[in-house]
Amino acid sequence: MAMASDPNMIPQSGLLSAEANQAAALAAHGGVLTVDLDAIIANWRKLEKTAVPAECSAVIKADAYGCGTAQVAHALNKAGCKTFFVATIEEARTARAAVPDATIYVLGGYFQNTGEHYAKINCRPVIGDLNELAEWDVFCRRTGWSGGAAIHIDTGMNRLGLTLAEAQAIIPRINAGDHGITLVMSHLVSAEQLNSPVNAKQLGAFRSIASEFSGVPAALANSSGIFLGAPFQFDLVRPGAALYGVNPTPEADNPMQPVVDLKARIVQIRTIERGESVGYGGTWTARRPTKLAIIAVGYADGYFRAASSNDGTRGAEVIVASKRCPVAGRISMDLIAIDITDLPPNAARRGHMVTLLGDGITVDELAHHFGTIGYEVLTSLGHRYARVYKGGNVVEPLAKPEPAQAAEQPPSPPPVEQPTSPPPLPG
Repeated sequence: MAMASDPNMIPQSGLLSAEANQAAALAAHGGVLTVDLDAIIANWRKLEKTAVPAECSAVIKADAYGCGTAQVAHALNKAGCKTFFVATIEEARTARAAVPDATIYVLGGYFQNTGEHYAKINCRPVIGDLNELAEWDVFCRRTGWSGGAAIHIDTGMNRLGLTLAEAQAIIPRINAGDHGITLVMSHLVSAEQLNSPVNAKQLGAFRSIASEFSGVPAALANSSGIFLGAPFQFDLVRPGAALYGVNPTPEADNPMQPVVDLKARIVQIRTIERGESVGYGGTWTARRPTKLAIIAVGYADGYFRAASSNDGTRGAEVIVASKRCPVAGRISMDLIAIDITDLPPNAARRGHMVTLLGDGITVDELAHHFGTIGYEVLTSLGHRYARVYKGGNVVEPLAKPEPAQAAEQPPSPPPVEQPTSPPPLPG
């Protein structure tokens, strides 16, 4: 398999210490984002064990929640994960290059004239609309393609998916056989709230309709849904954020291992007098002679401006020389000021590394300061960091692949005028 180096990706060398790897990474970057693939594998195995006997898949959309599609898919596949979910065909191409034999579902659905793209990389659309189903049927009939598809049923999210009535209408098609449907699924609205009455309502609706899809595996539980218990787990579970260390049980302690470590470089040490302000707008004022460390990361790197501090509000914290130190003033596009006055002399110097995420600062803690959720923290981490991968039999990012040819791919069909409405369903 052809490999190509991403200039932002620094493979973790077994010949160098962690410090040496970071030093190499920092030659051209202000920060280092380290992804622990062994922690992702451990999280997947914990979720798999929790969901037994259901199959445990992995959601790797949005560049595996910012952690790297190729690396994460490859590591999880070697650990035993056989099914993956992405959002787009382009994401599916990247995943297919990393896991040639896995099952890949595309959550974004099927659009007119995209059938050839699905066939070329042998992946499956998640169909959530009768028009999509009609267009998929036309493609499969004209080409003989039999790669399979999932049916998404809306049980309360009111986002994507067939209505319950629409799903009921296609049951005769399922009973007729040779339907090509390999999964029926829905999505929970409030899975992280253990006592939400919506969970029971959705479970009842999905159990009822899924039971009529005879012989078709069913999937309902996301990361948090897995912890709602066996009734929610069906045949397959679809963890996403929990794989990457986000707490799937926010009403209890986090059962997942942390995955991401983010460090940045100090570019300057400076002192200011009592009464001087720091940053845009002068919103933070020194109440004493203050020593500041300026670090080379900002909101352009995914460290949100919302974590700033002012004279009335304490912002986020950063670990400098093993001690938590507060952000001073507004976070700007490329820089953050940190109050290091309480550190011992010379504990922090220009060129030293500080920790923004890791060493006890969790994704969920940052999300609290950012005024958002851990999902957005991870997917917002910028591309200006050097990336270090450790564990998981690390592979470098793959070259942009040409769409892989599916086995026994049918010839491309002639242009077909798609129906404006779904064809009649078999009775």
